Amino acid sequence: MEISKDKVAILDYVLKDDEGLVIDQSSNGEFAYLAGSGGIIPGLEGALEGKKSGDELSVTVTPENGYGEIDPAGIQEIPKDMFPEDMEVEPGMQFEAQSPAGEMMVLTVKAVNGDTVVADANHELAGKTLHFDVKIIEVREASTVELEHGHVHGPGGHHH
Repeated sequence: MEISKDKVAILDYVLKDDEGLVIDQSSNGEFAYLAGSGGIIPGLEGALEGKKSGDELSVTVTPENGYGEIDPAGIQEIPKDMFPEDMEVEPGMQFEAQSPAGEMMVLTVKAVNGDTVVADANHELAGKTLHFDVKIIEVREASTVELEHGHVHGPGGHHH
């Protein structure tokens, strides 16, 4: 069976940056996705289309087919007094905020400069070329419930 829309693909992968540093990895068939649901970045999903159990491949995904380019508008300065007084705000911290359009977004603290916090709403992998080494472990039909929910359920059923 080949990976195609509405099939479940179970795979192992190693994700590296341009310098060869491992960013993320999955082994022992821990990662699964529902093809065609938008659950993984487009560049990787496109490369996996048509592959089958046992296939191994290396995929390079450019920012435009991954997490996008860095949007300078996503980097903003926030007055430190917007945070609770007893909170020690430090680079690397993440917090949720509401966008002007009312959507929830995750911001990462990049710097604390006196009374100002520099926060970034860009995905941490935005602007990066990604290098995947992938092994397809299994390809199977999605269950009716998985198709209805738009994502894979783990062994034993529903795990949200």
